[in-house]
Amino acid sequence: MTKTSKDVALRSMTGFAAATGASSPFRWAWDIRSVNGKGLDVRLRVPDWIDGLETALRPLVTACAKRGNVTLSLRITREDAAVSLSLNEETMRAVVQNLLAIEAEAMDQGLSLAPSRATDIANMRGVMDAGSAQDDPAPLRAFLLAEVPVLLDAFDDMRVREGTSLRDVMLGQLSEVERLTVEAADLAEARKDDVATNLKRNLARVLDNTDGADPDRVAQELALLAVKSDVTEEIDRLHTHVSAARALLNDGGAVGRKLDFLMQEFNREANTLCSKAQNADLTAVGLALKALIDQMREQVQNVE
Repeated sequence: MTKTSKDVALRSMTGFAAATGASSPFRWAWDIRSVNGKGLDVRLRVPDWIDGLETALRPLVTACAKRGNVTLSLRITREDAAVSLSLNEETMRAVVQNLLAIEAEAMDQGLSLAPSRATDIANMRGVMDAGSAQDDPAPLRAFLLAEVPVLLDAFDDMRVREGTSLRDVMLGQLSEVERLTVEAADLAEARKDDVATNLKRNLARVLDNTDGADPDRVAQELALLAVKSDVTEEIDRLHTHVSAARALLNDGGAVGRKLDFLMQEFNREANTLCSKAQNADLTAVGLALKALIDQMREQVQNVE
């Protein structure tokens, strides 16, 4: 099946949609909202007297959202005109018998009570049963479920709009990471003479203290000094991470976890770049990269 542009869109984990409806004697209001989460947590707050509603709703919501804390709520009200009253004869007889017993006891004690009225008895709990003109919830459930796809589409549209904005922001940030990485490469190339001078100085210091030392150990120490100043691998990996992140943003879908992992890799390379810099300008670029990567990581936390 061919994927549509919406199928591959980047989505935010933050979204909201609401809808209302009515079918006599009921009125209802839906709302669905989501916030960031490490996984998918769906919470349904719907009336439990509508059999099968929650069971039918859950797969619809999980098909729409892949990640985030999602809450779907439904509030239903019933019009008063739809309520009918019926007499509970058994409860009425028990109430009358109790009233008679109370009146008889009062007379024995010399107390005079006001006569009981029918309305007084009718207002007692359980004497009159309130019934619904529509006891079968199946028709209501059908009305409600018919509205859910429209609600979820509106919810998804908002997340796609938010995701598109996030994508644009992060693509701009990646361009800046790329620019800073190129600047770091230029600075690393420009400092080669200084690095060579420092390495010769360190080499002389090592050789002055190698009387009786193991030649292999001396060679290892010299190689370690050279590696500690070489940032070629870090710069190459930063370029690779930029390409990978751009591909994920352009491919879309539920890529939040992969982007989060990439942010960790970006941060690792920037940290190593700073530790190897041995140059004020290169250190400044490394710190700028770290700050920018932290900003990207905050944006990624919103991506599904």
